Formats: sequence, C-alpha cells, structure tokens
Amino acid sequence: MDRMSGSQSDPPGTALGHPGLPEETRAVYERHAEGFDRHRSRAFFEARWLARFARDLPRGGRVLDLGCGSGQPISAWLIGEGFRLTGVDYAGAMLDIARRRWPDGDWRQGDMRFLDLPERFDGIVGWNSFFHLTPDEQRACLPRLAKHLGPGGVLMVTVGPMAGEVTGTVQGETVYHASLSPADYAASLEKAGMRMSAFLADDPDCAGHSILMGIKL
Repeated sequence: MDRMSGSQSDPPGTALGHPGLPEETRAVYERHAEGFDRHRSRAFFEARWLARFARDLPRGGRVLDLGCGSGQPISAWLIGEGFRLTGVDYAGAMLDIARRRWPDGDWRQGDMRFLDLPERFDGIVGWNSFFHLTPDEQRACLPRLAKHLGPGGVLMVTVGPMAGEVTGTVQGETVYHASLSPADYAASLEKAGMRMSAFLADDPDCAGHSILMGIKL
C-alpha cells in the first residue's frame, strides 16, 4: 500500500493510529495546502477512471467530491464535464484554494466520518482521501456514503491493494493510510445496500493507485 498517498510517498512505515489521528491528518493538510497544491500531479492519470465513474451518471448529475482538497484535478474535471459539484474537505486551507479558483462553487468544510448532508447525490468520489480513515472508520463510513447516494448512485474511492495500515508523506510530513481487503470491502458495501462493481489493485496505468467502485442498489 505504498501508493495510497495524494503526493509522493516514502516507503511504508508504522501506522500512526491513535485517538488524535484525524486532527493530525487535517493539520498536515492545513499547514501544507499551498505546497500540496503546487506539487500535486497534473498528469491526469485519473482520467480513465473518472470517465468510467461518469459514464453511469445522468447528464448534469449531482456529484460529491469527498476530500476535494484544492479542487485540482478531480473537481476541475467534474465541473468541466457539467456535473453539479459539491466539494467537502476537512482542511479549510485546502478549501480556500478551491474557492479562489471557483468562487461560485459549493465548497464545504466537513469530516467524512460524520457526513450528514441534506442532499442526495448521483455519484460520490473520494480520491486519495477515504484511505486516511482507520479500517474501523472505513467500515462505519461506507453506510454513511451509501445514505448520501440515490438508487443507482456510483461510489469511487482509492484504497490499498490489500488489508493493512501504512504511512506516507505530504510535503515531508507523515500521514496515515489504511485499507480493508477486497473481500471486506465487498461485504461492507453489501451491508450498506451497495454492490462492488469494480476493484483494481495497483493499476499501472493510474500511477499505481488501487480503485474501488460500488453501486447503490
């Protein structure tokens, strides 16, 4: 799981898991928002998976970018394709950059572990964000995400290729990553009223990311 970070990662290390972990992760992105945005790859290796995500959405549908960061490149692509985008991120400094780029956009600060929005979405994408949750938090979060999807809604998140906890770096600071096993994801999605529709570990055409997709039944 050495490619679960949103920026260049060091080799996997010891997990950081403890009660203060969410705030530590948020604080790293608050401190390094400008640097993270500046160094975030613009190669757009995500394009093929975004196209697959979008093909099952209605034209102009409502999409939630969960862990949207500064909005580049995921939110930018979704906006450009005509989707009605809501971006949610835990780090206010990241959202400040997104708001500068799209002043009329729907940008909200929030913690995905406690997601409770009034809207329902046609699609939810959590690219390089969902994997910052611990395994137990991921299991608890998936039903929340399912509740925010309408029937036939599509979920796409990046995870790890297998169950485990590792560390990566953002601008030289350590951040926590975790993943369930593919079988555990499938079972957790089923309990949440969803079905796993795709899983690919270490996709060589997507900078080694592991991608999980699900559909709301």
